[in-house]
Amino acid sequence: MAICNQSHFKSISIDPTTNICRTSSSISRINTFRCNSSVASKTLKTEPEPVFTSVKSFAPATVANLGPGFDFLGCAVDGIGDFVSLRVDPDVHPGEISISDINGVGNSAKKLNKNPLWNCAGIAAISVMKMLGIKSVGLSLSLEKGLPLGSGLGSSAASAAAAAVAVNEMFGGKLSVSNLVLAGLDSEAKVSGYHADNVAPAIMGGFVLIRSYDPLDIIQLKFPIEKELFFVLVTPEFEAPTKKMRAALPSEIGMSDHVWNCSQAGALVASVLQGDLRGLGKAMSSDKIVEPRRAPLIPGMEGVKRAAIEAGAFGCTISGAGPTVVAVTDDDGRGREIGEQMVEAFLKEGNLKALVMVRRLDGVGARLVSSSPR
Repeated sequence: MAICNQSHFKSISIDPTTNICRTSSSISRINTFRCNSSVASKTLKTEPEPVFTSVKSFAPATVANLGPGFDFLGCAVDGIGDFVSLRVDPDVHPGEISISDINGVGNSAKKLNKNPLWNCAGIAAISVMKMLGIKSVGLSLSLEKGLPLGSGLGSSAASAAAAAVAVNEMFGGKLSVSNLVLAGLDSEAKVSGYHADNVAPAIMGGFVLIRSYDPLDIIQLKFPIEKELFFVLVTPEFEAPTKKMRAALPSEIGMSDHVWNCSQAGALVASVLQGDLRGLGKAMSSDKIVEPRRAPLIPGMEGVKRAAIEAGAFGCTISGAGPTVVAVTDDDGRGREIGEQMVEAFLKEGNLKALVMVRRLDGVGARLVSSSPR
């Protein structure tokens, strides 16, 4: 039997015919779900038919870690991300998926594999097809990368999230959010490691806390909608592969650093729920475990962080594994000024050219953007 638990902030029930989590909303700043992997391992009793001939989905960029929240905190960023186009294809063997095309920014088309078993979008799509028990329909997938590879903005997670949502919507949206996150995790595990701090916010939107991986236990943190929050994202012309950046992490940490980072992560969560940007920025900037090991691998990082704070940012840290650096502010115009100073610092301190974007929080997550009914 599927086991799904929800906090008292929302009520939850399970459809016994599909093992799908159903929730009823109540007003709260914290939504949680916990589903063990047995939910995903079971297919639906009746194979669903496609309700569309084609769909197109989008999943946003993400900022993982947010300083002290290594592998358990992340958020979605509005306006940039990946698109997946999916269609029923009679030329593809029933129950299988084919990647027909990959294009987009940078060198995505050249570097990414079209074999769905070795492509993050393909892996997530296959996982969802297995959950749904799709055996009589073949699908063709096209991936449009809006995020550069190795940028620290959740590129692989965005592709996986968009693909998972596209397949699910193609067959009527039968799966729960938790199953979609698990499908994304299948992809992340093969590409960059079993961590959901990118793929969970890419699917769910907003700020997300991963409380547990076994069982998967996720808390969505509601940032007050009346508050202004802008992310200043500065990406240098430098690639920081996730595996290399994870290899730089310490195998052991001291008790004092552990206590410090835990307190900063707690402060960050409280600041998100309260809409306290100064507290959020202060906590973001205070990591004593991961950032000190990764910063030296990004040329000019320390100078860029210093420039952001001096320009008025509430806080600044590495986005995910980097090399993108993220700062936070409450004003779009000030964000652009902060970004200009960070770009100058990258050139001066690290001899790297960089691009800046100022974006809001994405509160929606992965979604369908177009469809063609049967």
